Amino acid sequence: MNDPAHLWSACATTIQNHVSDAVWHSTFRDIRPHELASDGLRIHVPNSIARDKIERRYRHLIEDVLTEITGKQLRLLIDVESISLEAGDLQSAEELLLPAAADTTADEPLDDPRQVGTVGSGEGLFVDEPLNPRYTFEQFVCGPSNSFAHAAALQVAEQPGRVYNPLFIYGGAGLGKTHLLHAIAHFVNQHYPASLVRLVSTETFLNRFVYAIRSNRLPTFKDYYRRLDVLLVDDAQFFAGKEGLQEEFFHTFNTLYETRSLLVITCDRPPDSIPTLEDRLRSRFKMGLITDIQPPNIETRLAILDHRVPDECRHLLSNKVLEFIAERVTNNIRELEGALTRVCAFATLNRQVISVPTAQDLLRDLFTPQKQQVVTPGHILTACSTMFGISIDDIIGTSRRRQLVTARHIAMYVMRDLTDLSFPAIAAEFGDRDHTTVIHAVNKIKELMSERQQVYEQVTQLIRMLRSNLVTAA
Repeated sequence: MNDPAHLWSACATTIQNHVSDAVWHSTFRDIRPHELASDGLRIHVPNSIARDKIERRYRHLIEDVLTEITGKQLRLLIDVESISLEAGDLQSAEELLLPAAADTTADEPLDDPRQVGTVGSGEGLFVDEPLNPRYTFEQFVCGPSNSFAHAAALQVAEQPGRVYNPLFIYGGAGLGKTHLLHAIAHFVNQHYPASLVRLVSTETFLNRFVYAIRSNRLPTFKDYYRRLDVLLVDDAQFFAGKEGLQEEFFHTFNTLYETRSLLVITCDRPPDSIPTLEDRLRSRFKMGLITDIQPPNIETRLAILDHRVPDECRHLLSNKVLEFIAERVTNNIRELEGALTRVCAFATLNRQVISVPTAQDLLRDLFTPQKQQVVTPGHILTACSTMFGISIDDIIGTSRRRQLVTARHIAMYVMRDLTDLSFPAIAAEFGDRDHTTVIHAVNKIKELMSERQQVYEQVTQLIRMLRSNLVTAA
């Protein structure tokens, strides 16, 4: 058999009997035979994603089939098909997966989503969500409230797609669900480097889906999420009420599940409590293991604080101060860490040992009676506008003037500290920016609070202004 087309046709018939229809359509259907050499068959695939998946999972299967058909040892040679595009044509799938080049400064992130290449912008480029380097299994503090979720997450990371698939983790905001998602991604990347792992918030998935439809790039969108080894989805409660999104994710879920790819989903409530969620999707969420994370007890809160104290601040904080914070902040780890950040920043800036009375004074706005209203993004933007003397339009606008960037970043930091909003949700409040801009801003302000007295005072003043105004209005 010297004709590569005839050889591949025979090979494809056998392969199709060994894999599911979903795998065939997502991985093998678009393969084109190119050349039959003395020692191998050269094929063309449409993009690098298909090439990588075949290399990782199906090379041995194809080579075994080639040997079975020809009676001799043949290697599989894979080339990514080069596509010539005319003006106005759609970009190839591989092009759509490449991040756009960006010119950024050392101190400030790019606020324009078109420059960082997110779908939803004019460029329409898919970019993997960045992983937080601090969110690893080693950095996750276990206690009775979260130990089972931690153990389940570690086990699915150790055996991707083979146990507890899907894994569904639910619990209130700021309790560590997102941390576990990132930890799984880090672990799989480290121990299974050939695996293709993606983490996405439901909001980002929605934005990319809408853009793919509008730009006639839905096949690329499907390929991007259906040719994975691990898909991690954050904030599944946002599927509620979005029928088209649920339909798309249902098929994505089925494709990945059939190929034994790992799915991990987080939510603020169990599947049965998500309103207007289609029964077929609800049943998919319940196929594997469902576990929850509860607010940490006092011992776990103390352990978290002790684990998070920066080395340069440890000698300035006594155990009594940590106990004081742990006793007063009870329900939200994000709020717990925010309180620690403020105390440590003050101690480092002033080179001062912190006493319990000092900590109480620094955090007095945090411990006001619980009759105050919920802080909203609108409250924060209004207070920030008043404090800096600039308009809300300027805060959420695109100007790169340093004063505006500082105010914008502080508003993002406070919004992350005082609300339950995810990074993509905060980004949406600032003119539909990319969520990586918010991550950068939060980390940047957290660092500057320990380095610049002015930034520490601005953040503290804004938080106190918000809490004071809301308590007065309550």
